[in-house]
Amino acid sequence: MKLLIATPSPFARKVRVALHEKSLPFEEVVDTPWNPDSAAPDHNPLGKIPVLLTDDGQSLYDSSVILEYLDTLEAEPKLIPAEPQARIRARQIEALADGICDAVVLIVLEQSRKEGLRSRDWMTRQRRKVEHGVAALAGFLDSNTWFVGAGMSVADVAAGACLGYLDLRLPDFEWRGPYPQLAAFSERMEARESFKLCRPSAQTIAPVG
Repeated sequence: MKLLIATPSPFARKVRVALHEKSLPFEEVVDTPWNPDSAAPDHNPLGKIPVLLTDDGQSLYDSSVILEYLDTLEAEPKLIPAEPQARIRARQIEALADGICDAVVLIVLEQSRKEGLRSRDWMTRQRRKVEHGVAALAGFLDSNTWFVGAGMSVADVAAGACLGYLDLRLPDFEWRGPYPQLAAFSERMEARESFKLCRPSAQTIAPVG
């Protein structure tokens, strides 16, 4: 299998972590979806990453679909709970973490615009989504070790990737002090070998507008 990634992407990191947790061999292909020579549109009509190129010729996107596919394979552990209510809860937390990351991406893109074209109101609106989203994540975790049940699920992978992305892209956003349970959770996740193997790093975004 090949996985098209961008090095800072929390969505790509979700998939990379899952592949490492399941000990599935794969090749990483680093791409920059903002660049005109990006390979992403060849495999995803939306031109977004990650894209998983399977050994049988499929091109799978987005990260949630890829994680669903990986759980159909024989490799363990399964990251999507089988019990319906636990599955819904895990997927909701995944959607929340992804939504936080979407807001952060919009802030980063707006900051990349020329100074006179940036909308402070727009960035404030996205920042509010991040603040409310992280508060909701803390509420879901509460005093538990895992977000859903007694083991790691897609909710934990998504939340862990989200918090790592916040540190990369919004280093001025202080979430550890207000939410010590998330700080402890993030520390545990980042200590896992699967997370260590794919720590996010920035890629240059050309100015827009």
